[in-house]
Amino acid sequence: MSEQQHQKHRLYGRAAGKPLSKRQQALIDDVLPTLGVPVTEPGQLQPGSLFSSSREVWLEIGFGGGEHLAGQAQLHADIGFIGAEPFVDGVAKLLTALEEQQVSNVRLRRGDARDLVAQFADRSIDRAFILFPDPWPKTRHRKRRLVQPKFIVELARVLKPGARLRFATDWADYANRALADVVASGLFEWTAGRADDWRVAPADHVTTRYQEKRLGDCAPVFLDFVRK
Repeated sequence: MSEQQHQKHRLYGRAAGKPLSKRQQALIDDVLPTLGVPVTEPGQLQPGSLFSSSREVWLEIGFGGGEHLAGQAQLHADIGFIGAEPFVDGVAKLLTALEEQQVSNVRLRRGDARDLVAQFADRSIDRAFILFPDPWPKTRHRKRRLVQPKFIVELARVLKPGARLRFATDWADYANRALADVVASGLFEWTAGRADDWRVAPADHVTTRYQEKRLGDCAPVFLDFVRK
């Protein structure tokens, strides 16, 4: 689906904010093309081919400032990471972190994550993260939320059986609706066994600056699922 086709159901506002620094612009111009995920026909992209050796591939949808993605990539050098983010300043921040931390196992797509997921081959992703996406809290805007029944099915298509999916939000309505829609799909199993499983950040979570701002209407909720 093209950017033009997405306009009626766009998930985000302006993709560019204040001007980038000279260093950030240089990273966008010179480094991003070397780490970019190529555009393919639907269902044709084999994410494992983006990395030099055979390894698991984890996907982060909407990585914001990139703290979580860069942190996970540092912790798991044997895993290939793919991140999608429409905002150029977020991409620039992540590129800066990757350069400073000398992280080489990350590939990026600047743009709508739905386009990227549509291009992945079936059963090609080992784990996925959707952390604190735009909540679109007004009732009339909720159709713009990323986690909707149609996207859940599409995400399930590209996840391998047994692959893990983590969704986090600090908006109560989004947490409730996402949980209901994912479970109703019949494609995932919710792994929670007690309240702390969604009220307490998982041990392997990397905290982000956005999360620490507490901009939502509830404490962060972490929902972990397994692809059936």
